[in-house]
Parts: sequence; structure tokens; C-alpha cells
Amino acid sequence: MSQLLHPVSRRGLLAGAAATGALIMLHPFSARAQANQAHLRIMETTDIHVNVLPYDYYADKANDTMGLSRTASLIDAVRKEAVNSMLIDNGDLLQGNPMGDYIAYEKGLKDGDLHPIMKGMNLLGYECSTLGNHEFNYGLSFLDKVLAGANFPFVCANLIRGTQLAANPRDDKLYLKPYVILDRKIEDGSGAEHSIKIGIIGFVPPQIMVWDLKNLEGNVKTRDIVETAKAWVPQMKEEGADIVIALSHSGIDVQHGDMMENASFFVAGVDGIDAVFTGHQHLVFPGKKDFQALEGVDTQKGTLQGKPAVMGGFWGSHMGLIDLMLERDGSKWKVVSATSEARPIFERVDNKNKPTVPDDKRIIAALEQDHQATLAYVRRPVGKTSAPLYSYFALVADDPSVQVVSQAQTWYLRDILKSTQWKDVPLLSAAAPFKAGGRNGADYYTDVPAGDIAIKNVADLYLYPNTVRAVEITGAEVKEWLEMSAGIFNRIEPGKADQALINTDFPSYNFDVIDGVTYKIDLSQPPKYDAKGGVANAGANRIADLMFGGKPIDPDQKFVVATNNYRAGGGGNFPDINASKIIYEAPDTNRDVIVRYIVSEGTINPSADGNWSFAPLPGTSVVFETGVKAKDFIADVKSLKIEPAGEGEAGFARYRILL
Repeated sequence: MSQLLHPVSRRGLLAGAAATGALIMLHPFSARAQANQAHLRIMETTDIHVNVLPYDYYADKANDTMGLSRTASLIDAVRKEAVNSMLIDNGDLLQGNPMGDYIAYEKGLKDGDLHPIMKGMNLLGYECSTLGNHEFNYGLSFLDKVLAGANFPFVCANLIRGTQLAANPRDDKLYLKPYVILDRKIEDGSGAEHSIKIGIIGFVPPQIMVWDLKNLEGNVKTRDIVETAKAWVPQMKEEGADIVIALSHSGIDVQHGDMMENASFFVAGVDGIDAVFTGHQHLVFPGKKDFQALEGVDTQKGTLQGKPAVMGGFWGSHMGLIDLMLERDGSKWKVVSATSEARPIFERVDNKNKPTVPDDKRIIAALEQDHQATLAYVRRPVGKTSAPLYSYFALVADDPSVQVVSQAQTWYLRDILKSTQWKDVPLLSAAAPFKAGGRNGADYYTDVPAGDIAIKNVADLYLYPNTVRAVEITGAEVKEWLEMSAGIFNRIEPGKADQALINTDFPSYNFDVIDGVTYKIDLSQPPKYDAKGGVANAGANRIADLMFGGKPIDPDQKFVVATNNYRAGGGGNFPDINASKIIYEAPDTNRDVIVRYIVSEGTINPSADGNWSFAPLPGTSVVFETGVKAKDFIADVKSLKIEPAGEGEAGFARYRILL
């Protein structure tokens, strides 16, 4: 027997509104649907990454921009706007915060145990989900145990069990069902119920075979997403699917290629697919900021090649909504109109995040034990640091808090690249101090003492949820990268005392230090680039004595540089650094990589190696301000002649450097 999509009728909605005095705003499709027409609302969550609760375990504090428990509070309200609704998920559920690591590495899952993500999702009435790339981070055995606890199906059409691909994708031995066809009842505009068959097919990025090779090699293979869709969708139609929904854990890119990571645009172009739920990129679609100016992408209407599509942010930040107006054509249903929306769980008010929905108390209660266990986990040491980690002098000398980020990035990428065409290309690492420069007050500096280091301390080292990237550039481009970074310093006049060193318009997160080379910064030269990346002084050369392997760097030599997705994608407007230079996009956040590095090393030695310094300027001094606790570490700064210079403003301390 078919079940009703969701047990809400127009009569019930209006009767409930009359009884409570509440105003129910039906979606226009529900309001105007006639006999043999029906409004179907499909709700999406995507890229939850174990953020079931609104809590940032790295920072060890509540966070109003995240949490499935908040997104869940949208569900009832969203359902009340539609006569027929269903809820789906688009993958990346099992990894991405310390709760996921705690369950996988610490607690484990015995047969019959429910993963926290399933405890939450099973309460909400999901119809289906697909797999994201992060489902494989803990291995296939762990994945199988998690999926066994779901009370809804998972589908994935391009994940093949074993090592052999069949000549026809339909003949592949798949790891999961490629699709499901749900037999449901739907209420039309007159209140009459009809049968409908809803096909749901899922896809995962083929790149999991690179990202999780150690877990997957010899066990599974992947196919191209679009090739797979073209093979299976006709079969879904043959089996009677009235509409076909694609759960594409894949982003939006209009540049076509084989085995695309972000193939959702081209999934939308597959004949027979009616709507595309996308994700993976941690962006929002439709919307005003992301995916503008891409041909065939309508960021206002929310369409890809004319098909409705949505990307609901990440970590529960948004609920994706696609509304379909369906019309009966004989005994079948077809889509005659559609809208899409990404509805947020918070808003910005007076430069602060304000929640727009409360928590779903059922989820809070269900995860209380897991939450408390995770708190204990993140507060427990995972390794040691042999030296303190601080950023008080990060803008004036090579710095331990930046050093450890570079060490972790290098450690991570060296292992990944060793079996690629870049295995013999020199690997450098770029990292910037985030908590420095005083923009957020005199206490806003990294300060982790020597000794035990906990997972939450990683938030002090790396503030942002960036992911690791590798770019391939030349020695000449390495120099220009550093020229841009050196724009944080004012031009200094030789022979003059106590000149202001830092250009306060230049953000500290754009002051990249590149490890693996040595260099000096000549402050007597003007900055070549301004704070926005524009050329300010074309003939300037602040970067001097740039060396690799003890020899002047070859401008034509190729280098791989480890960095983050922000910088590699063009963030900061660094010269010639953009997505065209990316050779590897890691699935892991820089934070996760730092944690893994610490666990691997046991004890880290983040002491700065002094690979950069200021070029000498006799008879010249500069001044800068930093946090008052800098005095505890002044003796550690060996590359500078530095001395206290009195109190600064607003609680800062002032220091003098003798150049």
C-alpha cells in the first residue's frame, strides 16, 4: 500500500489555523493547485558533517550558525506551507567535527549501536539520502555499521563493489542500490488523493578513490557521475517513476570534463531528471553571492540548465527547498513549474549572528550523552608541544603558531603526492597568522603553553574551516606571492627612528609565510602590491635573497605549495594565485590535518626555524603594537633586536625593533 507523502492536508492546515488563530502562508503552488494538480515540496539537508548540535567543539562554545537540531526546527513550519512534502539528505554526514572523530576513533560502533547522526535523523522522517565523500574517511566497515542504523534508504549509483567496471553501468555490482522508487500518495488541489512514483538516485564524487585511497583501494571503484546518470535514469522511467530527483553530492561547475568532481550542472542536463539537490562545495544556491555569471546557471530562480536545483549550505546552516507544481497527464505526473530556495537558520544583526529558530528538543535530548562525551574528548590532550605556541610576534618574525600549520600541511600533502606526477616537485607550504594584528582587541592572540595540547587548542592555531589545497607555480610566482604578503609593512626610511611598521589596512590573514625557502624583506623598498592586490609600485622588489636549497631560486622551476582553499581559489587577490593553479583539492580541513599531525607525532616541535627576516637597515628602528603577554616570549625571538617601548593604546603593548 502506498503511504501519504506527509500526513498534512489543505483542509487540516486551514482547520488548524482557524483553531489557533495562526496565519498559515501556503506556498503559491499549494494555494492555486486545482484538481489533477499537486504541489510537492522537497526539503534538503546537506553536508551536516556530524554537526547535529549548534556547538563548535574546536572553539568549545555554542555556535548559532550550525546544527541539524536548528535546521530540524524549520521542518514543521516548512511542511505547513505545503500540502505534500518530503525530506531528503545529500550526504557528508559522518566526518567533519570532533564528535565524528570521537565516535570513530574512541567509542567505536558495536553492532546495533546508533551513530549520533542517525539518532538525530531518525527522528525527522527522512525519505532517502546519498553518500558524500566524507562517508569513507573512517573506512567501509564503519560506514556499513552507521548505515545499518538508518530507518531510511541510502542510494548511490556510481559506487561499484570490487575492482571491475562492467561494459554498461547498469551491469555494475554496486555497493548500494543506485536508486529507489517510492510509491506514495499525493493530495491534489481538490483534496483527492492519487498515487505517485518518485524516483531518487544518488551520486558521490569519483575523487573518493584519490582522497580515501587507503580505505577504498581494492574494495570499490567509481564511475563518472553524468555517464552513470545517463545509464540509470531511463531505467527508472521504465520502472514507472513519474518524477526523478537527483541527490548529487557534487558541486556546480560549468566547465565539462570526465570524472568531474562538481558535476551537478551537467546532471541537470540529463534527460528525465526533474530536480537536482546539490552540495559538497559548502555554498548556497540559489543566492546573491555564489555562482554568479555562470552561463546556464540562474542564481535568482535557482536553476541549472533550466532545471530546479538547490544547495543548502553546510553544517545545517540552511534548509534547501525545491517546490514542484505537478500535473496529471493521463495516469502519470509531470513537472509544470518549480521554485527553489535556501532558507537559513540564522541572520546577521549588528554584525552578530542571531538564530532565527530554536533547537528541536528531541534531538538535544537524544544526543546529550554523546555531546558530553565529545566535550570530554576535545578537552583531553591528544599530544604535546615541546614549545609554546603564540602569535604575539607573528607579524615581525618567523613564528611557532604559523610554523606548526606549515609542518602539518607539508606532512599531509607529502604523503598524498608521493604517488602522483608531482612526487619529485619540491613541496613548499604557505600559512598566515590569523590571531594577530590586533583587529579584535589586545587579547586576540594565540597562546598555548608548552605541554599537553588538546583538540580545542587547534582552534587557536587555525580559526577558519578551510580545506587543504595544493597549487603548482613557478619560482617567479613564489616571489610575487611573497611580495604581496610583504605589503603588510609600511615603507621605512633608512636612518630614521621609531617608524610605524604595520599597515593596519592589511589583514594579518593575508600575511603568508612560505616555508621551504629562505628570504629577507627589504623595508626600504615600497610595497609592490596594495592591500587589495593591485599593483602599487611595479618596479619594487621587497623580497631579497630568495633561496631554495641554499641557492638563488630559479624563476622557471616548478614548485608545489600547500595552502588552503581560500588562498588557492584567489582569496586575497594574490598575483597569479587562483583556481587555475590548483593541482589537488583535499577533502580535509586544515584543522583536521593539524589534529592528525599532532596525533601522529605525539610531541610536536613548532619552534620557528627563522626562514625569513628583515634586511638590515643600519641606524633605523620601527615600532609596532601587540598583546601585553608578549613580554613572556621576547627572549624566544632570536632573529630580531627587539625591546619594550612602553604602553600602546587600548590595552596593547608597544615594542621597538632595531633594524
